Order: sequence, then C-alpha cells, then structure tokens
Amino acid sequence: MKVVGEDYERRAARWLQEHHGLPLVARNFRGRTGEIDIIIRDGAHLVFVEVRARSNPRFASAAASVDRRKQQRLLRTAQLFLRAHPELAQLPCRFDVITFDPPQSGAEPGIRWIRGAFTA
Repeated sequence: MKVVGEDYERRAARWLQEHHGLPLVARNFRGRTGEIDIIIRDGAHLVFVEVRARSNPRFASAAASVDRRKQQRLLRTAQLFLRAHPELAQLPCRFDVITFDPPQSGAEPGIRWIRGAFTA
C-alpha cells in the first residue's frame, strides 16, 4: 500500500511544480514525530503538504482523514524541519492538503488542493 501512497505523493509534487511553478524544498521529510509528504515554497510561504488518497467512496473523504491527531503530528514534524533548517525558520508557514478522491465515473481520481487546510 505504501507504493500506492508514494505514487500519489510523486504525482502531487509534479503537479505543484509543473502546473503551479512551485519549487520543491523537500519530499518525505521524516522525524521522530512523523513524516511530511511535500514541502514547497509558495511565494514568501513555506508550505507543508499532506497528500491523501481514497479509492473507495464509501469511506470518509481523503480530506476528512487529516484529523486533529494527524494535524498535531504534522505540526510537530514541521517544527523539527524548521529546527533542522534554520535558514527557513523565519518564513511564514502554511499547512495544505492535496487529495485524490475516487471519481464519479471510471476516470482518474481528481486532484483537490486545499490551501491553508488547518492552522497551527
């Protein structure tokens, strides 16, 4: 299953770079508190991106799976990243979510970018 998640993360990073011109800072940053899928620059902001996918429409949406517990883990991991990269620590930060939800028909899952999905 991890291979499928990595594919969605690659697709999201490529989409952000190619369609929105956003420079990639890091992918799959891991710390003792968790992992951040994608870190990008969006203008003056440093953006921590969680990528979620759902293949079955009977379950909660991909966005809904980023619950309060997951948000707290992302926040703690972002703090670790900023400590490891003090040159970026003064930038305003944002937490975004990119989702791939099951399509209504047999097409590819659609990308949805939720800017500022939650706040610290």
